[in-house]
Amino acid sequence: MLISLIRTLIMYAAILISVRLMGKRQISQLQTSELVVTLLISELAVMPIQQHNEPLWNGLIPMVVLVACEIVVALFMLKSGKFRQAVCGNPIVVIKDGQVLQRQMRRLRMSTEDLFEELRQAGAFALEDVAYAIIETNGRMSVLKKSAADSLTPKQAGVKAPPEALEVVVISDGQISQNSLKLCGHDPVWLRDQLKHQGAELSEVFIMTARTDGKQMIIKKQQEKP
Repeated sequence: MLISLIRTLIMYAAILISVRLMGKRQISQLQTSELVVTLLISELAVMPIQQHNEPLWNGLIPMVVLVACEIVVALFMLKSGKFRQAVCGNPIVVIKDGQVLQRQMRRLRMSTEDLFEELRQAGAFALEDVAYAIIETNGRMSVLKKSAADSLTPKQAGVKAPPEALEVVVISDGQISQNSLKLCGHDPVWLRDQLKHQGAELSEVFIMTARTDGKQMIIKKQQEKP
């Protein structure tokens, strides 16, 4: 039992390191090569855990090789557009100028139900509102709505929009995030001054956010009822 636990922890750490080396992506955003490597790594990790008579290296070495191959492939894709097309394919237009391209849908083996589901997830609930719909190489759909059906932007309305500001969580449940402080251009001295100004102790703060435009917000912890 102890051996199984130790092997599981080792393989868990190995998978985390492997995924971290390949980069941060959601499952739905994986390219073809990344998906293949992810599936193979999961299969390789199971074997050393279940088969105690097999050494861990039988699973770890192939995982290292797969991750190295994925990194090399990613570097080649950065250098060569043709190589990237060969590995990942090309985006495919399924709606052009409001017209559904049935031939492209058959090529993708996409049903009309699939098409409308993807459109709804992209915020388009009527086919007549769509100007272009493109299936990207990671399988996700990008939708460009017709100008008459799209949301009106401040630029189109002739209204001056407020400047963009990044908001980050600098305190989470009493814990300071140094990385978030750097992102918004502040330091711990500034944070302590703000807490003092608001009359709040660090241990009392549930969430504190800070914005790059100088604004901040504090939500204190709720006192539990006895």
